[in-house]
Amino acid sequence: MSTPPPVFRHPAAGPNFRRGWADDAVAAIEADQCRTADTHLIRLIVPALAGIDLYLKDESTHPTGSLKHRLARSLFLYALCNGHIREGTPVVEASSGSTAVSEAYFAQMIGVPFYAVMPRTTSAEKIAAIAHYGGNCHLIDDGRALYAEAAALAGRLGGHYMDQFTFAERATDWRGNNNIAESIFTQLAGERHPVPEWIVMGAGTGGTSATIGRYLRYRRYPTRLCVADVEHSAFFDAFCAGDCTRVCERPSLIEGVGRPRCEPSFVPGVVDRMMKVPDAASIAAMNVLTRRLPRSVGGSTGTNFLALCRLAAEMRRTGQTGSLVTLICDSGERYRQTYYEPSWLAARGLDPAPYETALAAFLETGQSLTVAVQDADNPCHSRGAA
Repeated sequence: MSTPPPVFRHPAAGPNFRRGWADDAVAAIEADQCRTADTHLIRLIVPALAGIDLYLKDESTHPTGSLKHRLARSLFLYALCNGHIREGTPVVEASSGSTAVSEAYFAQMIGVPFYAVMPRTTSAEKIAAIAHYGGNCHLIDDGRALYAEAAALAGRLGGHYMDQFTFAERATDWRGNNNIAESIFTQLAGERHPVPEWIVMGAGTGGTSATIGRYLRYRRYPTRLCVADVEHSAFFDAFCAGDCTRVCERPSLIEGVGRPRCEPSFVPGVVDRMMKVPDAASIAAMNVLTRRLPRSVGGSTGTNFLALCRLAAEMRRTGQTGSLVTLICDSGERYRQTYYEPSWLAARGLDPAPYETALAAFLETGQSLTVAVQDADNPCHSRGAA
């Protein structure tokens, strides 16, 4: 009879080897997650839509005020555990604002320098928030050069380019571990329609929609995923054409969503449907939702909410009941000088008034929603078959 191999037992105090600073950095970020309660899932009461329940997952309540707090945490852990960030390593990101705010927070937490490469048009409130957490803002005039300039700056500094647009979909554990999709279904468990008909997510990096879409398939939920895109963005056209090389020459006016290229983190195969929402309609939906909450939300939340209401209008027209979920991405306080400023809207030729009238009437009466947007099912599969 062969002798079994000896069993190695760690001493009671654990092994002597430590990774020092990296261990402490990971522990600090994990501790932040333990201190941070889950975000609220708010049910929006709309009597005119009897039988159709609308839910808003409020990501603005994270410590850094937006959905990007989850992404920044995941990106820092991913970079630390891959050995990309070490003690003193400068971290560089290409961002239109919210991701940079959240990354500046985590960089300050672990004591590394942070640099955000952003369009010069980024709101002053977001620039101030980055500076509040000790971050440095590197502003450029041409938004199309964002990626190249961020990579070049990281090279000049001898730092790490975080590259949210490439690594967002792989840095997040889409199978669970309290990701946003798992959180939504846990919070819906006691509701009358615990499995939603649709989840609506804006097209930002593509990482959150990838997480939600993968989770739906992994858990075999019949819920469908609708991704809302905006004007001057490449995602919708790439989705329709099945061509992820599509680009858009003009920058998006709605911060946090809309990209000049189809980002590597966007996974079109997990998306059931996309809508392309006019910028004025996003602002209108932002205003309508702000009055109904009542507290201010940002423009990307308006994009989400407009798509959600179009889906609700379809369900009402066909006599279908059920629930729909989308996100409050961030607070409107960051956009007082832009989306909430009439002169800013007028200078860009945006008139949200007609859209506001139509959307408010739908929510008050349940009548048909007369807001036209570009709309497409996934060309690779029929609706509901994926």
